[in-house]
Amino acid sequence: MHILLVSDAWHPQVSGVVRTWTSVQRVLAGWGHTLEVIGPSGSLTIPAPSERALRLCINPGRHLRRLLGARVPDALHIATEGPLGMAARSLALARGWRFTTSFHTAFPEYLQLRMGVPAALTYRYLRWFHRPSQKVLVPTHTLRTQLAAHGFANMQVWARGVDARQFAPDDGLALAGLPRPIHLSVGRLAREKNLDAFLALELPGSKVVAGDGPDAARLRKQYPDAVFLGMVPHDRLAPLYSAADVFVFPSLTDTFGLVMLEAMACGTPVAALPGAAPCAVVEEGVTGCVHADLARACHGALGLDRQQVRERTLGRTWDVIAGELLDALVPLAPAHRTADAPQVAGIQCGLPEERCDGSRVVR
Repeated sequence: MHILLVSDAWHPQVSGVVRTWTSVQRVLAGWGHTLEVIGPSGSLTIPAPSERALRLCINPGRHLRRLLGARVPDALHIATEGPLGMAARSLALARGWRFTTSFHTAFPEYLQLRMGVPAALTYRYLRWFHRPSQKVLVPTHTLRTQLAAHGFANMQVWARGVDARQFAPDDGLALAGLPRPIHLSVGRLAREKNLDAFLALELPGSKVVAGDGPDAARLRKQYPDAVFLGMVPHDRLAPLYSAADVFVFPSLTDTFGLVMLEAMACGTPVAALPGAAPCAVVEEGVTGCVHADLARACHGALGLDRQQVRERTLGRTWDVIAGELLDALVPLAPAHRTADAPQVAGIQCGLPEERCDGSRVVR
């Protein structure tokens, strides 16, 4: 298959969206598929409000048409609801193409926290954006229920995976010298990540934060006793996860939280507040502890079996997730049927004994 992915978030940006699609792209390429990504790179961009590291395309329609040319992909997926996502949506509707979308980011809550934009207004825009989509891929059942209450339809759960070869326990010496227990948080330093809930806790041992973002200066100044490592490349995170005693996830707005799976694959249990993401990812009392009292969750996670924590993640591979994506994709046009027999859409799906019947991949 030639799958076209349009995303306002792509390299060199660092985010869960980029990590997810980079991992899926690698798996699909190994199966003989092409996941072509059209992102902001190579276009005129401006920094996003309140997030200067995020660049938004200011000529998205022209950029999309220039890169796509006359080529027609087998399937179109729109990953984000920004300018490029809007341009892809408009192009698809103008050409009569069917497409799928995904809901990666809780923008209503983010924009309300950062800029005071009423969440109801953002939800209204997102409902409109996703309405023509054949399937809206959401990462958890909890989020699907929440979005349904806001009027979203045509949703399908599409979870996330982890590379258990890259993220595996090691000697645990990466944070040697710090007082134990070591409580680690990894992610963007932004207000919606709720890091104050973690850094303000009275915890024994050490608090370590890896990541950067618009809230970095304030957090460093307000919590001088914490260890701030700055931005850590993705391929250097595994030793940090392995060295920590507890991985702390205080966010209440994340839709999934890949970092939790990565930490668990390294054997490190998770302590989290009861948000939609932790409740979907963490197995209570086995891979972590989720509680409204985050200090209590941290204490409970310390006593969990690290070997069992890792074993529970081994089935969540990116191969499984990529296969589920192929199941969810739809051909650009419906299958044509004659009076005599149905005509298969003809999308070849590269996995053993798979075909596409015009609406979904059939194994």
